[in-house]
Amino acid sequence: MATYVARRVATSVILLLMVMSFVFAGGRLIGDPVLLMLGPDARAEDIDRVRAGLGLAEPIGVQYAKFVSGIVTGDFGSTYRYGAAASLAGEAASDGVPALPLVLERIPATVQLALAAIALGVILGVSLGVAAAVAARGRSFFDRAIQAVALTGVSLVEFWVAYLLIIVFSLNLGILPTSGYGSLAQLVLPAVTLALKPAGRIALVVRGAMLAELNAAYVLFATSKGYSTGRIVGRHAFKNAAVPSVVIISDELVALLTGVIVVEVVFAWPGIGSLMVDALTRRDLPLIEATIFVLALGVFFVSLIADIAYTKLNPRIQLR
Repeated sequence: MATYVARRVATSVILLLMVMSFVFAGGRLIGDPVLLMLGPDARAEDIDRVRAGLGLAEPIGVQYAKFVSGIVTGDFGSTYRYGAAASLAGEAASDGVPALPLVLERIPATVQLALAAIALGVILGVSLGVAAAVAARGRSFFDRAIQAVALTGVSLVEFWVAYLLIIVFSLNLGILPTSGYGSLAQLVLPAVTLALKPAGRIALVVRGAMLAELNAAYVLFATSKGYSTGRIVGRHAFKNAAVPSVVIISDELVALLTGVIVVEVVFAWPGIGSLMVDALTRRDLPLIEATIFVLALGVFFVSLIADIAYTKLNPRIQLR
């Protein structure tokens, strides 16, 4: 196990460096952030002063070396919003607001939303999947209906669902707020928006895994012994069916970490996603780089935990 974890960490470090290098290159190709900050009527000397203050006038090799050093030390520099003002005032751009702490401040909001969404998705998905599998043994209409609902959830687009929920529950019924952060009522709509797609996928995977278990020999034997359906499903079949379900749940959690951006913007949720959109709008390269760095670390960490949990549920699998 220790060898596998060490290998995964080493691989993750290499992948992280590759991803961040791509971000570095892309950030230098999306346009000049100085012109965006100062406007088209800015004086040439002001543009040169700000560009020098932000380190954008240095050779690209020097910029990349500082960028890699920043990844190692966790110092991505100051945000351009404050760094530009400092440069115009004749101060050092480094006297501005560091980018990484701004991102770290947003982590609790994003984690809260992601965990609420995945918890709701797991509850709905597992419940629907188990119910569909049990119903499928009798080839019932209920099974086909659940499959249709699950496929609908998988096919939904988050921003469309978000606006639909706002129209129904906020504007028409007036029972839930349209945006904000801090209360359970403000969490409901963004969590439900994010939960529908993973709930559909989990339901389909759980249904397939449960059907395979319910048709296994040990279930037929337990049925012949007169055990109830609830006992067979709860104590035996579901435990074995949970093994492949862990994989899809971890995948959905990773997808939530990377797909939470749109939902946070729609509901004005103060998480990493909305911060990233703001950074992209202003071409704030340090803030973009710090945000993607934190998201990538989250993805690698969740994937590693999922692999370890998979081996705990299935001892036949050994991580080497």
